[in-house]
Amino acid sequence: MRLTTITHVSVDGVMQGLGGADEDRRGGFERGGWALPLFDNEATTFLTQALQRADAFLFGRWTYETFARSWGAIEEMRQSPIGGALNSKPKYVASTTFTDPRWENTTVLSGDVAAAIGELKAKPAGELQVHGSGSLVRWLFDNQLVDEITLLTYPVVIGQGTRLFPDTGPDTALDLVDSRGTPSGVTIQVYRPTGRPQYASATPTPST
Repeated sequence: MRLTTITHVSVDGVMQGLGGADEDRRGGFERGGWALPLFDNEATTFLTQALQRADAFLFGRWTYETFARSWGAIEEMRQSPIGGALNSKPKYVASTTFTDPRWENTTVLSGDVAAAIGELKAKPAGELQVHGSGSLVRWLFDNQLVDEITLLTYPVVIGQGTRLFPDTGPDTALDLVDSRGTPSGVTIQVYRPTGRPQYASATPTPST
């Protein structure tokens, strides 16, 4: 099973609190709700189709509980195309402390999380999607478990908040396999990790 990540980020890489002012105030974040004004019909269509093609979903605990309170509990959201995909397909939570999932079709991956995810990836076909879950995504990258990354980049600089990638971490080369834009300026890029980047070995000599 391919493991893919789908992440909404600002131009400066912030992924925190995209949905609403009070969605995620951790760390004193005060600029939530930056994505929704730019989330146009084309972005909605792309995301809906992506969720519908998934065979299963993998979450970190915080994102799982946020989705469970909304897509899993609010009837109008449950009946939407996105809610239908999330509610009808298997969900996995990577957590060593979470023990009581209330959302149907949920399995908690605890203990050796890397081994458990490896077993899911070893299945012969399908797509295991990760939405949000910043800490989990960074951990998956550190452990080279990601097969494909999709970024929806919004034309806004937030200036504070949790970013998808930390200031320091492993380096990864990416192949761009798809790129498109929406009328509101959201750009959608799909990448596949290809190992370490290549670096220039010497400073070029200026031509005279």
